[in-house]
Amino acid sequence: MNIGDVSQRTGLPAKTIRYYEEIDLVRPLRGENGYRRFREHDVHKLGFLGRARSLGFSIEDCRGLLALYEDDSRASADVRRIAKAHLERIDAKLARLGAMRATLAHLVEACAGDHRPDCPILADLALEEDSADI
Repeated sequence: MNIGDVSQRTGLPAKTIRYYEEIDLVRPLRGENGYRRFREHDVHKLGFLGRARSLGFSIEDCRGLLALYEDDSRASADVRRIAKAHLERIDAKLARLGAMRATLAHLVEACAGDHRPDCPILADLALEEDSADI
């Protein structure tokens, strides 16, 4: 099957499929005309990669997960380790986002939003910028 068919089946753009081939995540066959010929196995791998990427796994995490998926002697502990590390990164990002939201919500509440030029939001941004220069 060609790249257009694979794109339609997996929901991945052709550009992404070509990129995954370029970085050796998939290796479709090549016809005599040089066109890619994807097998069912390739489609399955690309679907796997698409799902993993939609969960935010990095390319390197995907490479590790795919290798483990294809290894019948894998230990589920290895898969869990990758997923747990990713979950910890997500939790850390959520904590940073929560702190950002709380700060911004406080500043929005403190701003009168009227015709006067004084604004606590701008004052805080200027303070943060000045302290970053020190």
